Amino acid sequence: MKLSSPGNATTLGLLAFANLIGALDQYIVVVALPAIARDLGYSGQTLQSVISAYAVASAGFLLLGGRAADLLGARRVFVTGLALYAGASLAGALAASPEVLLVARAVQGLGGALVFPSTLALINTTFAEGRQRNHALAVWGGTGAAGLVVGVLLGGVLTQGLGWEAVFFVNVPLASLAALMAFAVIPADRARDVTRRFDLPGALSATAGVTLLVFALVQGPRLGWGSPAILASAAAGVLLLAALVVIERRSRDPLVPPRLLANRNLATAAAVAFLFMATFGSVLYFLTLYFQEVHGYDALQTGLGFLLPTAFVLGGSALAGRLVTVCGLRTTLVAALGIGAIGALALGLAMSPDGSYAVLIPGLVLLSVGDGVVFTTMFIAAGTGVADREQGIASGIASTSTSLGAAVGLALLVLVANAGTDDLAGEALRRATADGLSSAVLVVAGGIAATALVAVNLRPRARGAAPCPRGLGARAQPQA
Repeated sequence: MKLSSPGNATTLGLLAFANLIGALDQYIVVVALPAIARDLGYSGQTLQSVISAYAVASAGFLLLGGRAADLLGARRVFVTGLALYAGASLAGALAASPEVLLVARAVQGLGGALVFPSTLALINTTFAEGRQRNHALAVWGGTGAAGLVVGVLLGGVLTQGLGWEAVFFVNVPLASLAALMAFAVIPADRARDVTRRFDLPGALSATAGVTLLVFALVQGPRLGWGSPAILASAAAGVLLLAALVVIERRSRDPLVPPRLLANRNLATAAAVAFLFMATFGSVLYFLTLYFQEVHGYDALQTGLGFLLPTAFVLGGSALAGRLVTVCGLRTTLVAALGIGAIGALALGLAMSPDGSYAVLIPGLVLLSVGDGVVFTTMFIAAGTGVADREQGIASGIASTSTSLGAAVGLALLVLVANAGTDDLAGEALRRATADGLSSAVLVVAGGIAATALVAVNLRPRARGAAPCPRGLGARAQPQA
């Protein structure tokens, strides 16, 4: 298929729009948390559950969503996920109690777990592997990366102007429009292959295992790592995932086909995705705290502070597809991770109690370019060499890795950031907070450098491909 065809371009636009919606929600709610706490009566200890309810449900159902896209049809799963997302957003906007809001957030997470892998699967099956798919994923990745930062800005505008309910209401028309457009833009799914079975035991054990494990990681800092609830959840999650391995070996049509795990690019991409979210994915959180708690930015000022890195994330994402086409997966990913590590190092060193925004710019620029290129490239790698009938579960594997990485990375880095802040107040707390956030970002720099070593495991370029130094205008050969 040609990317230039009107039908394919429209399909890509819709899928990129859907990715933008999902990305927006990850941070649009963050800036509304204080207002939500005041109106619904959340305490400082329970407010984080508004974020974790979405994260836990989304992580737990990603594998199930990916496999469902393969077996039931990617368009069906895509539309179902958007419908759940829109309905749950409306329920969240109308919520009058903490319990209703938490249920709505969990259902939003379920909808996101259906939308994300089906969106990626639709791109990978619509556009041929190589130049066309690389370009399509660059567009898709750019909107997702931009959505995270735009969410902070839009959340500040909506919360200050219309109230916290608006950050939920805005999702309803957006998701509904995307669902309706899907019927007109995306070709109907083929009839289901009745010879393929849905691995229900595997799906249940994977969903429950990942959900419990992410719950333990997300709630561990709040409840205490030694609390009975956290220990029980972590132990049960590990046992269920161990049971999944046994179930998959005996299943005739397993949830995660073993041959997929033997795909070197997919296995490496999953590892990189885990480490990417544990490192790059945590920086936005720490920068938000740095802007607000160290320099006293309000929600809108914080969003404006992210406009510069957003531009460079978009630029990196747009460049990634062409770089992969010309230079190959491994060269592009390792180089981008190197740039990102240097950027994180510079940013961490610049995050001081009295530093200006200007001194952050060099680190922000390098980190953001690396972020954009890596995000897109790792998903290109995840779909390389995978048959169309298994693109959904391949996407589910990669996206589940990102969710686990986000939970693990944030849990560990928060400990680094908060070290030395106990029993402090006022100016002493502000300075200690800045030092802790700086230390966390420096640890991120080391983690990104380690990720580059993992990325070396990607398959090399195909023999006879034009070398990268000839320039981006060189005519690329098919890549490995």
